[in-house]
Amino acid sequence: MKVICLLSGEHPLLPAAELRCAVRVEQILPQVAIGECSDPSRLARLALTHRVYEYIAESPATDSAVDAMVRDAALEPAGTYVVRVKKVEGTVLATQELALERRLGGLITGRVSLSSPEVTYGLVCSAHRCYLGRLLFEPDRRSIDARRPFSRPFFHPGVMMPRMSRTLVNLSGVEPGEILVDPFVGTGGTLIEAALIDVHSLGLDVDPLMLGGACLNLPGADVALADAARLPLGTASVDAVVSDLPYGQSVQIRGDTLDRLYDESLAEVARVLKPGRRAVIVTHRPIDGIAARHLEVVDRFEQRVHKSLTRRILVLKRPVEH
Repeated sequence: MKVICLLSGEHPLLPAAELRCAVRVEQILPQVAIGECSDPSRLARLALTHRVYEYIAESPATDSAVDAMVRDAALEPAGTYVVRVKKVEGTVLATQELALERRLGGLITGRVSLSSPEVTYGLVCSAHRCYLGRLLFEPDRRSIDARRPFSRPFFHPGVMMPRMSRTLVNLSGVEPGEILVDPFVGTGGTLIEAALIDVHSLGLDVDPLMLGGACLNLPGADVALADAARLPLGTASVDAVVSDLPYGQSVQIRGDTLDRLYDESLAEVARVLKPGRRAVIVTHRPIDGIAARHLEVVDRFEQRVHKSLTRRILVLKRPVEH
């Protein structure tokens, strides 16, 4: 199925990168991606996609072209319908969203319902293109907000918000039923997001307090006390690794320096990963050189958290041995 995806604007690159775990992306515009999705149920795992539409048509971003596109589509919904328009910042189409909704609604045969439509048509405009589609999926943002770290039984400052944790899990390419490991599990945010998409996860940490907190946050979590530089796991035994590496003086660290800890931990990550599989590692300073000693660097992203903190995300892969 060809789909139109309206992406979050909170980061210029991460939403499209995450989308690729569910959609074979063919076109990218600001906050919009077009692609093929063989299994629409996979769209529910996305954290940085606002809406997904079944593709109907596209046109240049002019009033006349949009009107012609809707007329040519000859839409005749079986039930009630509504038209919703989203203009992404930077679109060249000047007409206001509400005016477009009223005008385009009049070009569709059927009965309009603004409050409880059976079918929602969307017009998404970005740059010089407009896309027409039928709404398939819209994430329940309230359920994500309900998982905010400070609402959990155990809280520790500096933890990631669930939207980012889910994005990292998706970037790893892990599938339901596979095994994901977080060697610095902390309060268990990664385990929570993995469990919600039916991934088996194991949380490891050198700090017993954090392990206890992770179990409070996710009762029944599979956790163990372990040094990330000496993982108690077999070689090539896990499908994905996702972890936010320690970076401050307030965390318990075994190792002479952070660089040594990072080096030894990434060597272990490379050992336990299956060939061709991914690790997503977050740090708060560049470690590309250290990572490249052990794994292939597939992608990198930066996210500014506040004035003194920039989150650096590395997507790494264990090469396939020939």
